[in-house]
Amino acid sequence: MSSRDDRDMNCKEIKQAIAADPSFDGCTAHLANCAKCSAYRTAMQELDGNIAQALALNVPELNMPELPDIDTTNVVTLPARRIAPAWFALAATVVAAAVIGIRTLGGDLQYESLADEIVAHLDHEPYALRVTDIPVSEERLRAVVSHDTARMNHSAGLVTYAQTCPINGRDVPHLVIQGESGPVTILLMPEEYVSEAIQISGENINGVILPVGKGSVAIIGESDERLDRIQERVVDSVTWDT
Repeated sequence: MSSRDDRDMNCKEIKQAIAADPSFDGCTAHLANCAKCSAYRTAMQELDGNIAQALALNVPELNMPELPDIDTTNVVTLPARRIAPAWFALAATVVAAAVIGIRTLGGDLQYESLADEIVAHLDHEPYALRVTDIPVSEERLRAVVSHDTARMNHSAGLVTYAQTCPINGRDVPHLVIQGESGPVTILLMPEEYVSEAIQISGENINGVILPVGKGSVAIIGESDERLDRIQERVVDSVTWDT
């Protein structure tokens, strides 16, 4: 890429640069104000991580048994057979990982419930759950939680991660605040109506999907996180603008 200011780059050029190298960081200013390019970069980084995991194969040592002595007097010599090189299997694994990533990016995966999709989404973005006292910039927060979607005041807590992510076919704000036991995920879903609170539980997580007006808010923390206070703060801080 050229050294010109990233503000002069359009979305097509930036996506091409990200596709070539998901770690590309020469478009910080653009990503801070373009939710679509930012979501594209996150998705490509997830796919890159899936491929890296596929490459990290743990192949056990091959122990061949000792063969008995064979009388080769009457053995017929057969034509040599072509043996696929070891990297062929590795390539197949990488292709499989790429296909899985493409299906995920394309939204083809189906989930039994909204809670299942939310948990799966959190599994795909573990880097969002980092302990830090550095908040996202106001510009970044406004770009993700736009006034066309919702208004959110600072009473919810220290927002340390803000990204636009697809949930049930809609792009919604994905935020992280710092709780008492660790990072707490918040998903603002203005058009995802639920009639009552839905509990989310897992081996290491504890969460809830709360009805808020015509939409809902998902709040997920670690298994020992006390969410009652956070729930009240978050719900009180959010007003839908849709």
